[in-house]
Amino acid sequence: MGPILAAFFEKREIPKNHLAGHFGELEVEGIPRFFDLPMLKPQVRVVLRNCGIIDPDDLDQYLARDGYRGFEKCLTMSWQEVVDIVKRSGLRGRGGAGFPTWRKWATCREQQSDERYLICNADEGDPGAFMNRSLIEGDPHAVLEGMLIAGYAIGATHGYIYIRAEYPLAIKRLKKAMTQMREVGLLGEKILGSDFSFDIKIKEGAGAFVCGEETALIASIEGKRGMPRTRPPFPAVAGLRGKPTIINNTETLGTLPNIIRNGAEWYAGYGTETSKGTKTFSLVGKVRRTGLIEVPLGMTLRQVIFDIGGGTQKAVQGGPERRPFGRMPFGGVPRPAHRL
Repeated sequence: MGPILAAFFEKREIPKNHLAGHFGELEVEGIPRFFDLPMLKPQVRVVLRNCGIIDPDDLDQYLARDGYRGFEKCLTMSWQEVVDIVKRSGLRGRGGAGFPTWRKWATCREQQSDERYLICNADEGDPGAFMNRSLIEGDPHAVLEGMLIAGYAIGATHGYIYIRAEYPLAIKRLKKAMTQMREVGLLGEKILGSDFSFDIKIKEGAGAFVCGEETALIASIEGKRGMPRTRPPFPAVAGLRGKPTIINNTETLGTLPNIIRNGAEWYAGYGTETSKGTKTFSLVGKVRRTGLIEVPLGMTLRQVIFDIGGGTQKAVQGGPERRPFGRMPFGGVPRPAHRL
């Protein structure tokens, strides 16, 4: 037992100099609430709500925080109703393009086909980016529940998670979570006694940056060289093995359970008129407080860097003169995060 736990259980003392904050609702003298700390207070944690709170290897802890309630709710609705909720929520793809999620789903579902596929794009290759990895490592069941919801909406029976092999912990936790799902009837044939059947496979990518592009990713899953192809046809019409296919980003899928569980209007209450909801960012570089953050769309770069990140560190610019610099020259014009 460590010194902090020993002091609490043996002496009923709280060594305040070792504590960052507490998670309770009541006031604790001398100790701030954890989510009132400067880096956390401006954030809105929707997709990251469980990260750092639950044990990602424990299905029971996910269930205790309303896990799979969103998917259960979907089973009581038609696919059109599910698509309509996502439409009214304003959710757009979180991989960068910002295309309306519902529109892709509707296009895929409307295609006449004996099979449709769903792919989770976890091929996160941008330098300094660790949003998808952190989400999967911290809350794998949220992503998997999102895949069930998306699969139900588009009428798919098979899903793939395309993830970089450089993410061994994320892959390990996904495999364990999928095993747990099969044990309780959340994956496989006739899930939870319904007519919906769905299974998921993991495809480990070799780290090629180009495979983050959806058509190159599909080629890689098919065992071909990961190279983009011309469009149309778009994957929603003819994708994996020539069948209608939806490729959604990890964060997009991880957000879905919250939308279905809490309602479209709840989610649309965050963000701006044209960009609803929240977005995760990797805050890295010469800022005082680095890490993974989640903020409402529309928050300015100034707020992200100075309010959440604590401002820039004084650093030394490279080159023979090694000139010092302090702050970044943002001026007074706010840059909305949804336009990055």
